[in-house]
Amino acid sequence: MAETSVLPLKEIDPATVLYVVYVLLAAYLIVWIAAYLLTRLSERSGQYRIAVDTLIPLTKVVVYAVATYLLVTAFVEPSLSELVAFAGFFGAGVGFGLKDFFADIMGALVITFERPFQIGDKIAVGDTYGEVVDIGIRSTRVITPDDSQVSLPNFLILSSAVSSANAGSLAMMVVIDLFIDTESDPVRAGDILRDALITSKYVYISEEHPYTILVEDFPWYLRLRAKGYVTDLRFEFQFMSDVTGRAWAEYARQGIKPPRVVPGIALS
Repeated sequence: MAETSVLPLKEIDPATVLYVVYVLLAAYLIVWIAAYLLTRLSERSGQYRIAVDTLIPLTKVVVYAVATYLLVTAFVEPSLSELVAFAGFFGAGVGFGLKDFFADIMGALVITFERPFQIGDKIAVGDTYGEVVDIGIRSTRVITPDDSQVSLPNFLILSSAVSSANAGSLAMMVVIDLFIDTESDPVRAGDILRDALITSKYVYISEEHPYTILVEDFPWYLRLRAKGYVTDLRFEFQFMSDVTGRAWAEYARQGIKPPRVVPGIALS
């Protein structure tokens, strides 16, 4: 009869229980302190803020991996081959009941190492848009423009189309649309919008970050679209408000009017 290999279990005593509690508590505290310190450092790092933020999820993965190994070895004394076999049997045993949980963990690993986005990026997933503030083991937290915190399961992110507005860069393109009446002068309106854009204190212009002014004619209105880069993605809406407000103030002085209301026609 073939012998079956059984993992040698250690004796569980109060010292083992205390050791487990210590490992869990230490892992939690190390992750919390590291995330806090790295966040503080990133806020003082200027253009390197997002680069520093990327260390946070990597730190979590390393700490939790070490903690998991310490917990396993607290109960068993496996060889390398036995540890691999145990991991396979354990994964198969709980995979059906906790498949979403493990899918989230795998998602966190993929996000951390493939980096489709980073902490500090502005992303859109489905109907959710906002700044990534944390990439956790189970979910990614996003702060929306109305200051709501949304937790997105990592496995959902991997199975969905994710749009990153800045792709790891501090600067980000912002699109500003203004609508005017068809009888208004589009050339003059475009010049005013351009001046408002390039004189904004939030704009960032370089060879790699140009600006564009587009005018498009619709049956009931003219659309003026300005595309420019904001110096810091956190100033996205301040930038839009600044350019829009100053452009419309000058439009009023120049007699450039908004489109007349037409029932059933939506501006887009």
